[in-house]
Parts: sequence; structure tokens; C-alpha cells
Amino acid sequence: VSAPRRIPLRRGRSVQELIREQGLPEGLLNTLPGDPGRKYQLGGAVAYEPLLNHLDVSTFYFGEIGVGTPPQNFLVIFDTGSANLWVPSTYCQSPACEDHARFNHSLSSTFLGSDATYTLSYGFGDVSVVLGRDTVTIQNITLSNQELGLSLDEPSTPFSSLGFDGILGMAYPGVAIPGFPTLLQNLVQQEQLSKPVFSFSFSRNPTYNYGGEVILGGVDPQLFSGEVFWAPVIQELYWKIGIEGFSVGLEVTGWCSQGCHGIVDTGTFLLTVPGPFMPALLQALGAQDSDQGFLVDCGSIPKMPTLYFAIAGAWLPLPPSVYVLQNDGICTVGVESTYVSSGSSQPLWILGNLFLRQYYSIFDVANNRVGFATASSGCEHHPRGILALE
Repeated sequence: VSAPRRIPLRRGRSVQELIREQGLPEGLLNTLPGDPGRKYQLGGAVAYEPLLNHLDVSTFYFGEIGVGTPPQNFLVIFDTGSANLWVPSTYCQSPACEDHARFNHSLSSTFLGSDATYTLSYGFGDVSVVLGRDTVTIQNITLSNQELGLSLDEPSTPFSSLGFDGILGMAYPGVAIPGFPTLLQNLVQQEQLSKPVFSFSFSRNPTYNYGGEVILGGVDPQLFSGEVFWAPVIQELYWKIGIEGFSVGLEVTGWCSQGCHGIVDTGTFLLTVPGPFMPALLQALGAQDSDQGFLVDCGSIPKMPTLYFAIAGAWLPLPPSVYVLQNDGICTVGVESTYVSSGSSQPLWILGNLFLRQYYSIFDVANNRVGFATASSGCEHHPRGILALE
């Protein structure tokens, strides 16, 4: 959803500071519970939030939350590429808002309003909001006095056509509205999580009632196989990690020989490629630019090369069965380009849902790191698997 944007740094306690204040241990993920029945014990401050996709191969994944007392329900993206929570509201009279559920603050007994307004910038457009506070519920988790934005205006393009109502940001406070705790900070401060960690599983073959899940406060070992590869966060704004190399098939490109950065972004669907690399990548894949996207012959997919990302000391494969999108007999490479570099001028990739369909992703708030493991449900894997770096 989100592209790098200019928002002032927030002054205040970080999530890590809140964790240290509570005396929680640093190595919270060293031991993962293996009991399959753990998933159904929802009293332990772990929320399993199912995600929907509307069966569209190229749209976002979103889940339901409640806002207010009694709760008013909304579909939101759980977005690691932004840090604010907002939903449509009755303050907004634009067609885009009327096409979605709208929060009515007068129907909530716990709502606290303000006159503060803000513009939130995303990759597909801007949303103007007025700030308020209210109770937010996510499955069995209840957060009181949570800051959120209530939309004042949403442009018809693209918001009218989007399947979700709002966005729940899960990035660092440095990219949030200054002076207001993020939802992640409140989850820790209000002791709603058994562990300060969250994880995502995205289905590549969504059904009408299941597209994946986000787990707040835990990790489900049933949803991945093999080793977890941990990449440290290199800048505590977004979940930005280092990419040490990139390979098309077994041919290392050298594009990241001086280092690349990658933002792990559940609010972006496609794989976003640094703009200077895009022509060579499309040529290597045999893709042709068109009004429908970067077209390839559907019959050639089994012969197309696997893409490899060198992350956390391993080559992580992305096979063509994952990065090629098939829709009504048309096959396109699921990539887009950006000419925005990282803050230190390294080429910037955005690892969106297309990449994360292949990997179970774990966001370790306490230790500022992202873990990747081969997803074990609904995925096709390259026969060579995850390769250790030589």
C-alpha cells in the first residue's frame, strides 16, 4: 500500500523501550511451542486473524477489526509498510466512503474526538483524516483508547474499487503521526500480547472464506517448514532489511554487489524492483510490456528461471509459479518498478505479498528482525529449496 513518505519522527518511547520497561526477555522466539492445539487456546493473548482476498490473484489481503463500543466492523489491510490506523467515517461524504462501511462516532460510548487533522500518504493516493480515540477489537484482543484516523475525504480512484475499508499500520512509530502511540505500541503497553511478535501466512490459492492469516503475539510452526532465516532490521522506520545479492536462475546479476535494501511490506501486492534493473529483468524473463502488464507466454512458465534473493545468509528462491500471475488465460510477471532509493542510496526492493506467498514471515518486535521460512500450506516450492550461501 505504502511508499516511502516524509513524516516527522515521533518523539516518545519505542516499542522496544516499552518491552524493556516490562522486563520481558529478549530471546522471545528461541523456543516455539509445537502443540497443534495451541491454536485454539485463544485466552493466552494470541489472536489468529483470518485474512480474505476475494479470490483475486492480484489484490490485497485483509481482515476484520472492530472499532467502538459496541464494535463497528471494518475490513482492513494489516500493513507492515505504514504505521497508522484509519477507517472510513460518516464525516466523509465522498462516493469512495459511501461504497464502504463507515464509522459513526455517535454510536460509540467510548469515542473521544479531537479537532486534529492529518493527511496520510500511500503509494496509491492520499487520505485526509480527523484524529480520535476509541476501543479497537481484533479477535480476542481488546485495546482501549487507541488513536485512529476517521476519514474526511477519500479520492474515488482508487478507493471506490478497493475491497477493504481501511488500513492498520504495523511499521515503526517513526513513520506514524507524531505524538500518538501506534497500535503495536499499545498492544505492548496494554500487555495484550504473550510475545511481542506477529507473523503472516498468505495463501496462493485463496478460497471464499480463507486467504491466509496474521497471528498477533505468536508463530504457528504448522504453517512453515525448515529453518527460519533471520534478517536484522537496518532502519527502524519500515521493516527494512538487507539484500546481499540477486540472481536470475543461477546467474548472479551483481545488481546488489554493493548491497540492496528491501522493505517487507504486507500492504504492497507486487514485487517492486529498483527501476534501473527492470529492463534487464524483463528481458531475462522474456516479458513484453503491454496495457495488461508484463506479458509472458503461459506455456513457457515451467521453463522460466527462478529468481533468488540473498537474504540472511541464504538464497531464497521465488519460482515462476509464484511470480507469474495467471488470470483468464493471460499471464503477466507480477512486478512493478520504483526509482526511490533507500535513505543511504542503496537500490530499494519492496517485498510484497507476491514474495510473501512463498514465505511465512515473522516480525520480531523485541529483537528488530524479520524471519523467513518456507511456507508449508498451499505453496509450490522450487526443488532446490532454500540454498545456503557459499
